[in-house]
Amino acid sequence: MEKIKELTEDQLTEITKSGRVVLEFSANWCPDCRFLDPFLPEIEKDFSNAKFYQIDRDGSMDVAKKLMIMGIPSFVVYQDGKEIGRLVNKDRKTKDEVEIFLRSLD
Repeated sequence: MEKIKELTEDQLTEITKSGRVVLEFSANWCPDCRFLDPFLPEIEKDFSNAKFYQIDRDGSMDVAKKLMIMGIPSFVVYQDGKEIGRLVNKDRKTKDEVEIFLRSLD
């Protein structure tokens, strides 16, 4: 999973323009985000048709505000440049919850 410290709107357009892209918005200080860390490689492997990016919400505040990402960890999924789903709230998420969400988009 590629990590992006400061995501700009231009970068967002570029990385989401083709294929399936999963953005996970998180922050280093967020315990609920760190809870997911051990499961992310498995989730990424289970959904190998998608490219995953971990976005530092604090360093990417302009994009986070535009996408209305206030609670973290949050996931936004794109297909060929169009948003197709979001799991956006402040609640801790389990591996199963994330995978059920991602499966629902197929």
